[in-house]
Amino acid sequence: MSSNKEVRQVRLEKLEKIKARGVNPYPAKTDRQFSLADISGVDIFEKFSAEKKSVTLAGRVMSLRPQGALIFLHIYDGTAKFQGLLKKDDVVKNDFDFFNEVVDIGDFVELTGTLFTTKRGEKTLEVTSWKMLSKSLRDLPEKWHGIQDPDARLRRRYLDILFNEDVRELFVKKSLFWNAVRTFLQKEGFLEVETPVLETTTGGADARPFATHHNALDIDVFLRISCGELWQKQLMVAGYPKVFEIGRIFRNEGMSAEHAQDYTQLEWYWAYADAEKGMELTERLYKYVAQETFGTLIFTIGEHQIDLGQKWERYDYTETIKKMTGIDIKIIDLAAIEKKLHELKVTYDKKGWNKSRAIDSLWKYCRKNIPGPGFLVGVPKEISPLAKTSETDPTVVERFQPLIAGSELGNGYSELNDPIDQAERFEAQSKLREAGDDEAQMFAHEFVEALEYGMPPTCGFGMSERVFAFLANTSIREAQIFPLMKPRQGGGAADIDEE
Repeated sequence: MSSNKEVRQVRLEKLEKIKARGVNPYPAKTDRQFSLADISGVDIFEKFSAEKKSVTLAGRVMSLRPQGALIFLHIYDGTAKFQGLLKKDDVVKNDFDFFNEVVDIGDFVELTGTLFTTKRGEKTLEVTSWKMLSKSLRDLPEKWHGIQDPDARLRRRYLDILFNEDVRELFVKKSLFWNAVRTFLQKEGFLEVETPVLETTTGGADARPFATHHNALDIDVFLRISCGELWQKQLMVAGYPKVFEIGRIFRNEGMSAEHAQDYTQLEWYWAYADAEKGMELTERLYKYVAQETFGTLIFTIGEHQIDLGQKWERYDYTETIKKMTGIDIKIIDLAAIEKKLHELKVTYDKKGWNKSRAIDSLWKYCRKNIPGPGFLVGVPKEISPLAKTSETDPTVVERFQPLIAGSELGNGYSELNDPIDQAERFEAQSKLREAGDDEAQMFAHEFVEALEYGMPPTCGFGMSERVFAFLANTSIREAQIFPLMKPRQGGGAADIDEE
């Protein structure tokens, strides 16, 4: 078996032969008339085949079967595959022999000829002339379907998509997913906006940011950790009634099947609405997007069978923890929570450790056993620095989180619009940061200033592409078209046959 280096050298020699003939192996223009999907359609195919009209098609060579004076091949253009047939006596000049000499699987070619149907019923182009559109220098791997190493597939995602129809379809669905989100919100009267990605103070989430330096202003800045939460709420101050943004956010945190460091997120904000209205809108949003993207409301996610069409339950934070662990988080101290976490064999990071983080770890143990669908409610005030305090229970906030397949797939609340209360909570978060919790929120002075001008009662909600990954029953890295990969040593990529 030839190595990839040997194959590449042979193809480089073929490239030189093409150039020596005075042919550009990478032309900018093609005379392609139809996509392969279009030419496969009954109306167009029958018209051109009946009239014996010449047609020009183009695509990547996916198979080659030389048979003496005949060459059968299949080309693929991203829409469909189509068979071509070269006959030595029918191809102009010496192009048959030249084709046989320089064309490989993986090359992009333009084929001109007439259409007919073979005795086996396959639609085919009988080629009279051809043109090289792009000479490939690497052999397409025959064993791609057998590669189990996810690193190899993700590193060469273009091959993963080329050879794996399920992967290709996944990203078609992901496009449908975000289009459905946008369509739903626009129909509900929301205005799409764009807010800064670079910030001097991060806000809107408990997360560790990426930091960088802005040379022109000579200041340190952060990549945003939310999709413009504090900016969008300032637009509530400005008088917009409904706004949303779909954009990229960045969190310098650990990697897992559910978490990435840069990903797409939606956030919307709705003036004169509260958490109850937010839950009603969110439930309709999830159902609409699921139906538009996947054509169903019933999903298998991990070990859970989920029907988004059934009644969405409410799960109280404190009561659920008490029911599943016997712990009442309202009266227990940090040491007792740590003891219970040890009993439950829950591991946790001691850096920045405090009671809020301990309670959160306890909740995460419980949530994995909740299939949903439903909403988490009754979240403690101390772990929700941006949410409005409940009028019926001052220890909790008006926060809601969709619970599906043992995970929170979104976060919303009646937004805090009391500037004094907000400043006090930011101050408490700042003290946690000073104590070593680098995921605690920064004091956003300019946001507090905006609140002092007055913000109406507002509901806000955010969800990330984890929702899509869950509904597709895959990891978030598999659901990202080009996930971040650690560079290989030396900067090069190993050969496929070495992986």
